Amino acid sequence: MRIIKYYQSKNQDHWKEEIGKGDWSAAKLLYSWLESDKLKEICGYSTDVYLLTDGDKLVSFAILAEQDEVDAPRLTPWLGFLYTFKEYRGQHCASLLIEHICSILKLMGVKKVYASTQEIGLYEKFGFSFWQMMFNREGMPTKVYVRDLKK
Repeated sequence: MRIIKYYQSKNQDHWKEEIGKGDWSAAKLLYSWLESDKLKEICGYSTDVYLLTDGDKLVSFAILAEQDEVDAPRLTPWLGFLYTFKEYRGQHCASLLIEHICSILKLMGVKKVYASTQEIGLYEKFGFSFWQMMFNREGMPTKVYVRDLKK
């Protein structure tokens, strides 16, 4: 398995289609933003999609973005759209992606990374701590988690 960045990939159409195969509504949303070339406009121009691949199969993906569903410009960067395909769940694939992204952020001198989710127990497994409840852009409450990268 290897990790690649969507925007540096020579085969973006293939990976976009793989993302679209996800059975999660957020995977479909990410697919639509990639298809319409809106992801960077919505989440920030430095945003990228990290793909954990097994040959030409997509195993897991996540984005690293300037902004996420919470309108909080002072909080950045955000890890989001974390997803692992069913046949790979339980094999620590999401952990590989998160640790890869966090190691890059540490090298860049970033002190914290945020995540917004409705899930309970997901991000805690990866060293995130609940920070506070906030509202997403649709006005719905969401849990915001933070991971300290100074450790």
